[in-house]
Amino acid sequence: MARFIFITGGVVSSLGKGLASAALGALLQARGFTVRLRKLDPYLNVDPGTMSPFEHGEVFVTDDGAETDLDLGHYERFTGVAARATDSISSGRIYTNVLEKERRGDYLGKTIQVIPHVTNEIKDWIAIGEDEVDFMLCEIGGTVGDIEGLPFFEAIRQFSHERPKGECILMHLTLLPYLAASGELKTKPTQHSVKELQSIGLAPDILVCRSEHPIPEREREKIALFCNVRKEHVVAAYDLSSIYEAPLAYHREGLDQAVLDAFGISPAPKPNLDRWHDVFDRLTNTDGEVNVAIVGKYTQLEDAYKSIKEALTHGGMANRVKVNVSWVDAEVFDREDAAPHLEGYHAILVPGGFGERGTEGKIKAAQFARERGIPYLGICLGMQMAVIEAARNVAGVATAGSEEFDHEAGKKRFEPVVYHLKEWVQGNQKVKRKKTDAKGGTMRLGAYDAVLKKGSRVAGVYGSLAIDERHRHRYEVDTKYREPLEEAGLCFAGMSPDGKLPEIVEWADHPWFIGVQFHPELKSKPFDPHPLFADFVRAAVETSRLV
Repeated sequence: MARFIFITGGVVSSLGKGLASAALGALLQARGFTVRLRKLDPYLNVDPGTMSPFEHGEVFVTDDGAETDLDLGHYERFTGVAARATDSISSGRIYTNVLEKERRGDYLGKTIQVIPHVTNEIKDWIAIGEDEVDFMLCEIGGTVGDIEGLPFFEAIRQFSHERPKGECILMHLTLLPYLAASGELKTKPTQHSVKELQSIGLAPDILVCRSEHPIPEREREKIALFCNVRKEHVVAAYDLSSIYEAPLAYHREGLDQAVLDAFGISPAPKPNLDRWHDVFDRLTNTDGEVNVAIVGKYTQLEDAYKSIKEALTHGGMANRVKVNVSWVDAEVFDREDAAPHLEGYHAILVPGGFGERGTEGKIKAAQFARERGIPYLGICLGMQMAVIEAARNVAGVATAGSEEFDHEAGKKRFEPVVYHLKEWVQGNQKVKRKKTDAKGGTMRLGAYDAVLKKGSRVAGVYGSLAIDERHRHRYEVDTKYREPLEEAGLCFAGMSPDGKLPEIVEWADHPWFIGVQFHPELKSKPFDPHPLFADFVRAAVETSRLV
């Protein structure tokens, strides 16, 4: 039976609850425990799948096809535990379930209320899989006091009250602002945040205090006294040079020991932190650096490509080099020549996305990489743009484009080399989709198998002819153009097991040019870099030596 750790935040958002949760999960693993991490989000969207990246950042996809909060990416990267659909819960999902039950008559005519029906639904989700792990870490999105978060706070209050004593603890993150004028850290925001928690029946067992300055002993004692926690359970969270220092930093501050003490686990198993010492060593002791351009349309918000940025860092660790990432707005190339903006980069990556905006720029980026012999990695839409570029400029299909970009009825601007995916095989089932289907959750989502071509570059990169990777797309390269494209030199190096859906393309006569329909970045970890990113960075290193 699992012990539960509820992680909440106060004072301001973006304090790092997701990172703290992920780091704590890694530290508990280092002590020999099994963990699962879960995110409870108060927003009313059923999931983040229909949100703009500018609104909520990246959408992280699980093996079982759930579109989730990007914090689940942190959880996987730090623990290696594959997230599931049940690990991402929103108010929208909770209310949808409750209302569906009401329509079916499951509540036997009762009046449906937030308490107990909504809170019971939340508690049921929290408990899923509790018999599989030693610790269940549940992060509550937002900050204490947010009106939309109240049902979740009430649910964890009830949950903790109903469980045997010592089975649940609460960890609360707050901010200790520094006032330069007086030269001191102020504890009052933390006190008020804890008071807000206490007003709804919750009391923190551990306080994690974000601070840009060392927390004096006197301030720790004051926080402990006014917030009713032990002084040893006031843990400092300082700014770090890299998120991958977090497990070591939190261990130095005693977070994992404070958690075990709160549960009364004694003697505590000694931690084995060799994995994280190696990660930090590879990150900080590098033998060079490479410059990589990410050509995208959401470049104003780095969180939109969070997993890609981290996967490039992991690729750098695998090669002991620092990867300098530059965010290049693809729309600039719609109006200007790409060359002046891409000169000097050792590799180019074009990520996924939706809609026509910026696509002509991405096509120019693929052309630049192909013609200049620069390593290129195209992911999802980035693969499709590389195929369209090949069709236009090498295979002679001058009007090649995507069905996604032909919006006006009766006006066909493009020869649809990329078309709307109408059906595919998922397990033993055939899935069918129409353009008129609702947007949410109707794409090809989750892990699918692919078969690689013997002797291809990607087969060598993976060291296997059979792989499985996570997908998130509703458009696909049309195989009817395969023959002319392959005659032009573009190899279809990976296909779905039934041979109908292209998964990977590559230019055989190019130093390193690969496009993939899936999202390899979602499976990369600092202690286990994804092979595509590791080899992509290796190719960038080779390019840097030729400059």
